[in-house]
Amino acid sequence: MDTARITRYVSDLWDAEIVPQLVEYIRIPNKSPMFDKDWAAHGYMDAAVTLMETWARSKLPSLPGATLEVVRLEGRTPLIYIEVPGQSDDTVVLYGHLDKQPEMTGWSEGLGPWTPVLKGDKLYGRGGADDGYAIFGSLAALLALREQSIAHARCVILIEACEESGSYDLPHYVDHLAPRIGSPSLVVCLDSGCGNYDQLWLTTSLRGMTGGELTVQVLEEGVHSGDASGVVPSSFRILRELISRLEDSETGHIRPKELYADIPQQRIDQAKAAAGVLGNAIYQKFPFVEGMHPATEDLAELVLNRTWRPQLAVTGAEGLPPLESAGNVLRPKTSVKLSLRVPPTLDGAKAGEFVKQLLEDDPPYGAKVTFKLEKDGSGWNAPPLSPWLEKAVADASQHYFGAPAAYMGEGGSIPFMGMLGAKFPQAQFLITGVLGPHSNAHGPNEFLHIPTGKKVSMVVADVVARHFEQHARG
Repeated sequence: MDTARITRYVSDLWDAEIVPQLVEYIRIPNKSPMFDKDWAAHGYMDAAVTLMETWARSKLPSLPGATLEVVRLEGRTPLIYIEVPGQSDDTVVLYGHLDKQPEMTGWSEGLGPWTPVLKGDKLYGRGGADDGYAIFGSLAALLALREQSIAHARCVILIEACEESGSYDLPHYVDHLAPRIGSPSLVVCLDSGCGNYDQLWLTTSLRGMTGGELTVQVLEEGVHSGDASGVVPSSFRILRELISRLEDSETGHIRPKELYADIPQQRIDQAKAAAGVLGNAIYQKFPFVEGMHPATEDLAELVLNRTWRPQLAVTGAEGLPPLESAGNVLRPKTSVKLSLRVPPTLDGAKAGEFVKQLLEDDPPYGAKVTFKLEKDGSGWNAPPLSPWLEKAVADASQHYFGAPAAYMGEGGSIPFMGMLGAKFPQAQFLITGVLGPHSNAHGPNEFLHIPTGKKVSMVVADVVARHFEQHARG
């Protein structure tokens, strides 16, 4: 393999075609179904699918025998299925998603979720890095191999449209397509993060997630606070008390032992190594206000906190009027949306049921308390890397990044990984991505670091070729 030629081909393709395609993709407000209940009627998801489908079909003639189908199961988001024949009957699955998180507030002047902006080597806008580039990067890798007539196994590209909602449609597609997918020996996922933009980062684990809407109601309607306070317990105070069952308000530690899991020693060692590589960048990548500091000064503990320990975030609220219209009223109810990240090896569904019972049982003062579960995805802990893959990753990182590969868990969730890990326990996993410092997926000012997108595409090409060589050796 001529790595310099791989570099030129992939870089040129990104500059000439992929970046312009991503610019148009960012313009489409194809929010995931959880954030757009009328997604089918609005048509934005179909528009994103059509954009990607059109570009991918234009590349199929360069991949002899390749086929593409937009699979649509009744009542579910669509899925793009691409099959590229190879020189062996072994299978590589390459995964990504095309649905997006909602707008979020706080974008800088001139930037916006659906406004693509190129600044230097960064492309701003929602979804470019999470995870619109995946289909383009995957095909770029295969096209680069074809350009040099380098052999590879049969490849299946799966691009779903429900990941940001917990991938609840995906199991149905995996079952529906199981005879066509086959039994992959390598799974490549481009929907993860990177500790920096200087080297290849492999994701070793992903936290699971549960959560939903917690509502506390104390009255049928609002009443004068001067009349009722001290008589009617505040819904907000009761809500605080309930959340304290789950989280220590002083430390942020999750209280119930049932929501923890043992951390493997290898993951502890890798967390310490990642902390050594990144140093204070572990927390300096976040836009802290002046005077703010992280939860602890122990860098390895910060890594473990965000990768292996349960953590709670309150992501939304209802029942609170805007400040300018907040009268002296004791409000009838308060609702918040809770997002609880759980350890990679914890059962997400069981964790969700545990949290529901914890919050609803024995409500203070007999208040009406409901917890509507919305998410219950389990996490994932990667199997040990085979020696061939470990060497392939190390070599590819040196070739294209000029630095050693690094390993770290991620705090987010990719439900597909746990699903495939359970279905194909013998498969090897290459989980990586472009979501590095300040890229701010899900938040304001999200961007794609274009050089990293290029290099990740090059790495995928290299590893897929090495995978075939390993298969040929038996």
